[in-house]
Order: sequence, then C-alpha cells, then structure tokens
Amino acid sequence: MELIDQFMSFGLTRQESTIYMTLQINGELTGYEVAKLTGISRSNTYNALAGLVEKGAAFVMEGSVTRYTAVAFEEFSNNVIYKLSAIRSRIIPNLPERKKETDGYITIKGEEHIINKLRNLLNETESRIYISVSSDILDIIRQDILKLIDDKKKVVILTDSPSGFDGAVIHRKEQVKRQVRLIVDSSKVLTGEITDKDFSTCLYSKNQNLVDVFKEMLQNEITLLQLKEKESDR
Repeated sequence: MELIDQFMSFGLTRQESTIYMTLQINGELTGYEVAKLTGISRSNTYNALAGLVEKGAAFVMEGSVTRYTAVAFEEFSNNVIYKLSAIRSRIIPNLPERKKETDGYITIKGEEHIINKLRNLLNETESRIYISVSSDILDIIRQDILKLIDDKKKVVILTDSPSGFDGAVIHRKEQVKRQVRLIVDSSKVLTGEITDKDFSTCLYSKNQNLVDVFKEMLQNEITLLQLKEKESDR
C-alpha cells in the first residue's frame, strides 16, 4: 500500500498506481487480465490503462491482442522530473516579484512540511547555523549538513548522538526529544517538536527579537555543556 501511495506522488491516480504495480509484477497483460487480477471493473481498468499510457507510465504492445507493459519506474520517474524541471524553469523567470516577507510568526504543520522547511533553510544558509536536534532527525538532514560543512559554513550542532560530522562544532546533549531548534545566519529561527507525523508543529520567524532570544538560549546551553565537558575530563 505504501508503494501505491508513493506512485501517486508522480501524478498517478490510485487505480492507475494499482494497475502500474500489477504490470510491474506480472509483465505484459491485456486489459481483461488486468481487470481480473486487480478486481477493478473493466471500464475503469481501460480508462486507467489509457491514463498510464498518456502519462508515460505504460506502453501499448500492438498485436492480435492489445497488451500493456509498465515503463521501468526509473525511466518513468526521470521523465516526470525532467518535465517538472522544464516547467519550473519557465515559471520562475515569469513570476511577479514576491512581496517582502514579514517578521511575523509562521506555523508549519506536519512532519514532511517541517523537514522540507528545515532543508530549505539549510540550503539558504550564507554563513552559519546553530542547530539543536535529535539524532534521528539529524540523520534525515545529514547530507544537507555535510554540504554546509563542505562549503566551509560554520556549523554548530547540539545532539544526543553525533557522528560523521567532521568540520562541525559538536556538543553532545543527552536525552534530546524529537525537537528542532535552528538559527540561520542570526536572522531566521525554526523551533518546535516533531512528535507526530501529521500533527507536529514548528514555528518559523525572522523576527529579530525572537531570533536573539533563541540565540542567547542556545549560547547559554552551549556554555553549560562546555562546563560539563570540562568537568568530565578532570
């Protein structure tokens, strides 16, 4: 079921995704065979097969009997990405100028949207980040963090189980929940907890007062962690 949902992210309907999976598993099939294997009505099956062909996810094999075969997913997904990239490149230069972002407070809901915002903020970093985050979330954004390190940006990480981040300043912090505390370039802050896939909430803001508060809070926390590190070394 999870794969079916993921196929839908590439523009397929649920029935098209189900039939695409059936073609992947069984190879070349007639419309009748697809309907029999999936339990989808014959009329809906033929409509879905036509949709798969139109979207580039299936090929028609002509012969005495018409059969359908799935396009390899790597090929199909690459074609979708190429198409979206081409559309994106046409849209961006024609967009009206975006109104300047306010210094208000924006609520971001849902784990996927929070992770996306986190990654975009990391990619927008010009000089430095301070991030306090649990190790499981850190693993999700590992490549984004490593790119910052490779680009010689200052990276300060507070986490419960750091590993593989040579070039970053690391402070081990015990019993960190699935929390996010991020300051980017001393001008943006993202804070909250990812406790539930759909109902997690984070606050994002460019309000300088809020940024300064969180920056001071993290600096104080770092000072305490450094003192603990010195005590443990004695």
